[in-house]
Amino acid sequence: MWAFYNIRLTFWRVLTLLLVGGLQTASSFYLPGLAPVSFCERNEAGKESEVPDCRSEIELFVNRLDSVESVLPYEYTAFDFCSIESDKRPSENLGQVLFGERIEPSPYKFEFKKKEECKHVCTKTYDTANAEDKAKLDFLKKGMLLNYQHHWIVDNMPVTWCYDVEDGQKFCNPGFPIGCYVTEAGRPKDACVVNAEFNEKDTFYIFNHVDITIHYHMVENEATGARLVAAKMEPKSYKSTKTDSPDCSGAPMDLSNKLSGKLKVPYTYSIQFIEDQSIRWASRWDYILESMPHTNIQWFSIMNSLVIVLFLSGMVAMIMLRTLHKDIARYNQMDSVEDAQEEFGWKLVHGDVFRPPRKGMLLSVFLGSGTQIFIMTFVTLFFACLGFLSPANRGALMTCAVVLWVLLGTPAGYVAARFYKSFGGEKWKTNVLLTAFLCPGIVFADFFVMNLILWGEGSSAAMPFGTLVAILALWFCISVPLTFMGAYFGFKKSGIEHPVRTNQIPRQIPEQSFYTKPLPGIIMGGILPFGCIFIQLFFILNSIWSHQMYYMFGFLFLVFIILLITCSEATVLLCYFHLCAERALCECRDYHWQWRSFLTSGFTAVYFLVYAIHYFFSKLQITGLASTILYFGYTMIMSLIFFLFTGTIGFFACFWFVTKIYSVVKVD
Repeated sequence: MWAFYNIRLTFWRVLTLLLVGGLQTASSFYLPGLAPVSFCERNEAGKESEVPDCRSEIELFVNRLDSVESVLPYEYTAFDFCSIESDKRPSENLGQVLFGERIEPSPYKFEFKKKEECKHVCTKTYDTANAEDKAKLDFLKKGMLLNYQHHWIVDNMPVTWCYDVEDGQKFCNPGFPIGCYVTEAGRPKDACVVNAEFNEKDTFYIFNHVDITIHYHMVENEATGARLVAAKMEPKSYKSTKTDSPDCSGAPMDLSNKLSGKLKVPYTYSIQFIEDQSIRWASRWDYILESMPHTNIQWFSIMNSLVIVLFLSGMVAMIMLRTLHKDIARYNQMDSVEDAQEEFGWKLVHGDVFRPPRKGMLLSVFLGSGTQIFIMTFVTLFFACLGFLSPANRGALMTCAVVLWVLLGTPAGYVAARFYKSFGGEKWKTNVLLTAFLCPGIVFADFFVMNLILWGEGSSAAMPFGTLVAILALWFCISVPLTFMGAYFGFKKSGIEHPVRTNQIPRQIPEQSFYTKPLPGIIMGGILPFGCIFIQLFFILNSIWSHQMYYMFGFLFLVFIILLITCSEATVLLCYFHLCAERALCECRDYHWQWRSFLTSGFTAVYFLVYAIHYFFSKLQITGLASTILYFGYTMIMSLIFFLFTGTIGFFACFWFVTKIYSVVKVD
């Protein structure tokens, strides 16, 4: 039932994020947490500090484990680690459930400023003769083979593993591996390269000990204790001789594939506290984010995109100020019938250019869904850019996007109804039903199939049945009625007025040569928008599939604006060339620009799909049929959303352009 409770609170949590974000200073780049927590030492009697709202105990929470070699995340309890039975489980919001996060309490508990050395947590015993124990051990080995990573949380901060990388830089990973594997050929994989003692062939080494270092600073001029500003750790492996009271010494804890009999794995930790007044609490995530050297590449991406935008803007300006301006001036000077008979260029189709397109029902539905996605994306990125949806607010980004999509059913229904009415459609019931159910239904069907696979694999990313029902309730009980409401107002208003009348008899469109057919222009139209975003796509795909932290929403919002401009200008250019294109030995023009404009910019999604396929085979190490199906299943959802979004941008830009140029032409 916790899923229903979380869904009910989703909207209020988003409002809370916005209100708290508004109280922050304008210079803040992101919100590192909703509120600071103070910690104090216990007094000499071992009791809690007398300072109000000051804690002495530090709780460590564990999150789901994931891997770059598998799309399937698993809950912490799926592996046989030290755990406790507790009802004090932090409630996940909708975004966390969708991303498969499962935060649970752990037996790792610390006292503030109390140093511990080789503190014993628990000991796990396995007997290979027992089928259940052998299954647990095999699953643990599978996790090490696929390099599954722990994700621990202290005071809403990830516990990071910082290590040196190339050029003397330090990378802080918000996770650390379960263990590692040395192949039969003696080649160490993944984290096994950090220790020369990991050298036995065909052997797993489990990291059963962690050295934790917590940095804190004392709050100045306030008797409120201290605040934690960093949590770092280093995983180690020890095969202690005394499993009940380990001494954290000796050879690494190895799990050979040839192991038989009983095996005991002790889990221990050491912790120390270091005061650091140089780090502000509001900037405590900076050391993680700064270790990711992406900024220079991001600026290169922005400059590359700006060059494309400037090129397109110059082309559009040249058409507007020279070619189109001369055309309009010439046409407006034609006063006699004889002059009017000498029309040429794009004015030849003024009586057909606003003729309803083929399959206007489907186009209007796509435009409604695309408008809904566009507004949702714009608002989400705007608030993320301001810092309201930072990585510290886990799941807030996805929660905000889903809630906005649900609440934006009204503009979707309104836009679909207005355009369908302007296309001369009369089946308004079919239109509103398709707007409410077609595109969301395709996405939900794909998502449901993926969820069935996750259920079958026992992954934490599998959405619980209660949450699935709650999602359907949000769709049917909120989004669908709002869509109907928008469609009601859309059909109630008169159709969109066009600047020129449409002839009763349509012009005949002659047989076209290959280069004047729609497909070459559509294929060419998606290249420039994709060229503006493909570098940013790399980082987005990394954050989704390689589990890297994404925080550069300022860059993303700027690229989003550039994408809008590029799609609009590229579509307008190709639309103008299309309306002016000459046909051999014929003065007829192809006036079907509506679908062509939608597909021209929408074809960017096809390039996105091709790039995602390339990314899968060249960048990822994903193995297994289930993971492959999940990757392409979710990629198809993203491609459909991207297609509707970019196609809608192109259509609206071309619709505005065509309306403007024909509104200044004198038509007798």
